[in-house]
Amino acid sequence: MNPNTLWSLRLGFSNKQATAIEKMGMAKFLDASFKTNFDNSIPDFLKDSPKTLADFREQRQKSRALNQDQKREFQKQEGLTSIEMKAWWIDKMMNENYPLQEKMTLFLHNHFVSTYQKVKVNYWIFEHNQLLRKNAFGNFRELTKAMVKSNAMLRYLDNVDNRKGKINENLSRELLELFTLGIGNYSEEDIKNGAKALAGLGVGDNGGIYRDKLADDSEIIYFGKKGRFKADEIVDIIFKQKNSPYLFTKKILQWFIYDNPSPELVTYYGDYFRKKDFEIKPLLEKIFTEEFDRNSAGSKIKNPLEYNLQLLSELQIIPRTNRPMVAFLKSQGMDLFNQPNVKGWEGGKSWLTSQIYLQRNNIADLYCSGRENVNQKAVANMMMDENQNGNRAAARKTTLNLNWHKGTNKEIIRELSDKNTILMPRLKTQIKRF
Repeated sequence: MNPNTLWSLRLGFSNKQATAIEKMGMAKFLDASFKTNFDNSIPDFLKDSPKTLADFREQRQKSRALNQDQKREFQKQEGLTSIEMKAWWIDKMMNENYPLQEKMTLFLHNHFVSTYQKVKVNYWIFEHNQLLRKNAFGNFRELTKAMVKSNAMLRYLDNVDNRKGKINENLSRELLELFTLGIGNYSEEDIKNGAKALAGLGVGDNGGIYRDKLADDSEIIYFGKKGRFKADEIVDIIFKQKNSPYLFTKKILQWFIYDNPSPELVTYYGDYFRKKDFEIKPLLEKIFTEEFDRNSAGSKIKNPLEYNLQLLSELQIIPRTNRPMVAFLKSQGMDLFNQPNVKGWEGGKSWLTSQIYLQRNNIADLYCSGRENVNQKAVANMMMDENQNGNRAAARKTTLNLNWHKGTNKEIIRELSDKNTILMPRLKTQIKRF
């Protein structure tokens, strides 16, 4: 198996970067990846979405005058905007020459979960996504501070309801359990006192702001430290704890290389992460270069997004729209911006259900038959293996550029095997028809 192909999949979503990794070497490839530009422009599909608190108040006032049909139509349009945002992100993943920034953004998206279904404000979800992208190679401690104060997170984890005398512990709990330390490394008192420090922190035009009348300014004890702390200060205290680097390091290893990394490996890289003051870039650099030099690309089960993007890449299909892929990901349980819960997608063996196998087989069959389905409802039906003949009739032909005429059947299959293809059963069938 070509190791550069495997590393192309680890650091991106397909085989596209294998040649670059081979020619440049891992160190130079990573350096180029870290220099990827950050685009801070707002996509056209968000131009009419409310962006400031004044915009939201105006929208809320207007909605009161709408009848039920008009309200349903408005909600429908917001849902369509959310779909457009998913398609926009998929496009970025597919077309970056150095896709590590997008792969890291996707990882962070699953670490700091905040869903559209709960937040219901497209622009805040977009801001959340951009914040992850901008800080994908930055400092994890500072990113955590920014996430705690992001409008999407404040709404998603109910901190808008957290106020003096009526404490809501959701954000305080997940900050410790899922974002930083992990279960067993904090006390219930830490959660309660952290919630007091976060009381009164609500949404604002440029992220969270404290409202004096709702804030709790009482003295608290947090991990043994006494004081009148706020969001940034409790995050700083968390990152001084012994176990602060290990949860994040373990999840990085799980996301990129090993579904089940050894405790020794987590400790080894976690200690280095602490030594580098929680800078993400040197952590990634050390993990990827050292594992690459060991001639190991790890062992991972592809998530639905990696599976689909590799399919399209190997078959050289350029979709006219990404909406069918949005439907496919949702049917596979990997709906972008809508994880099933605050823990995010579990990954690993959770992608090995009989239904997921069937759906993957169907999408591979569809693509290998030279069809790209643009009807989202038809794709969803096809994913459920319903009315399959009708779905195929509704699909349109797509030109495949596999250059099968350049070798015998066995030579083509051998070449595709070397590329770690995920299409072998279907491609063998298609090749035999030539």
